[in-house]
Amino acid sequence: MTGKDLHQLILHKWGHSYDLQLRRSQGRIWIQVMWRYLEQRSFPLSETEYLDHLDTLATHLSALGAIAQVQDFILTTKAKPRLGKAVGFPLELNLGLRSLEWMIDEN
Repeated sequence: MTGKDLHQLILHKWGHSYDLQLRRSQGRIWIQVMWRYLEQRSFPLSETEYLDHLDTLATHLSALGAIAQVQDFILTTKAKPRLGKAVGFPLELNLGLRSLEWMIDEN
């Protein structure tokens, strides 16, 4: 999956180019669909920067083996991001020791 594929999936589902983020919380890694979207005047990224961000995110998701989970989540969720409320879910990952790379707190 590429950033463009991810963008098309988001756009088809919600009609806007919502921002996606990976977050660490509660000892897990979450994917979050943020309430900000590319078509807003106040969105901080250009279209090129947004697609580059999604490309990077798709690369991380692929490395984590989570592409299918994210696709399934986007296709099946009934939730929609709204101002101040992201839509997200924890990724089910089995990375062994490699998961420590994501779980170490940054100071």
